[in-house]
Amino acid sequence: MAFFDKGKAEQLLKRKGLRVTRQRTAVLEAIGSRPREHLTAEEIFELVKVDCPDIGLATVYRTIQLLGSLHLIDRINFDDGFVRYEMGSALEGTGKHRHHHLICIKCGRVISFQDDLLEELERKIAATTGFRVVNHEVKLYGYCVECGGDLIEEKRE
Repeated sequence: MAFFDKGKAEQLLKRKGLRVTRQRTAVLEAIGSRPREHLTAEEIFELVKVDCPDIGLATVYRTIQLLGSLHLIDRINFDDGFVRYEMGSALEGTGKHRHHHLICIKCGRVISFQDDLLEELERKIAATTGFRVVNHEVKLYGYCVECGGDLIEEKRE
């Protein structure tokens, strides 16, 4: 998961010919302040308006769209009817795939994990088809420990 580096974010905006505005910084700081959460636009708006009471929801949406196009934030869909956002891969500067998610189908908890277990598959795909994978997203659905994930597996055996 990307860590929010305000200076790096500002540099990236400037390199793209964009101004560093209070609204853009506030949206990034709001998302960066909740690194383990996956926030909706409305949740981001609620966090931002504490420091920027004059900001409107439409401005937050436009800012989210812009920051997403720069990969400063990533858009995620957990199939729960909401689009969510988290810090993006551009701040890591590694060119690595973003992290993946474990989603509990009982309580809805989302757990992020960093392991990239698909590198070998991507190499095989490239070797056999010539297709070069540049990114992927993995969502695994199951039961977290609190909802009896281990116990459910024991009952199956």
